[in-house]
Amino acid sequence: MNGVHDVGGMQCFGAVLPEENEPVFHAEWEKRVFGTMCLAMIDGHFNVDELRHAIEHIAPAEYCAVPYYGKWLRGMEDRLIAHGVITREELERKWAEVQGKGAAA
Repeated sequence: MNGVHDVGGMQCFGAVLPEENEPVFHAEWEKRVFGTMCLAMIDGHFNVDELRHAIEHIAPAEYCAVPYYGKWLRGMEDRLIAHGVITREELERKWAEVQGKGAAA
């Protein structure tokens, strides 16, 4: 493979340097994404292969601009919409509501 999701060790991207004593989650929202992903998979809305496929198809510019759990969130949104669990309109309404409340943490 030679996609944007395979940049580890690619020329011009430099070495992958792990953060010393790196926490599993850097922010509260990352915990929520992880928990939501687990619940969605347990409920059978998608499987790990579908999630990986969705993440690998994120546009390169977006893929490089979002953090690790942001990619998971984007992949989940894609799968939940594709499986009819939510609509794009419902998702956009909720994002607008959350951003209006300043609840990004």
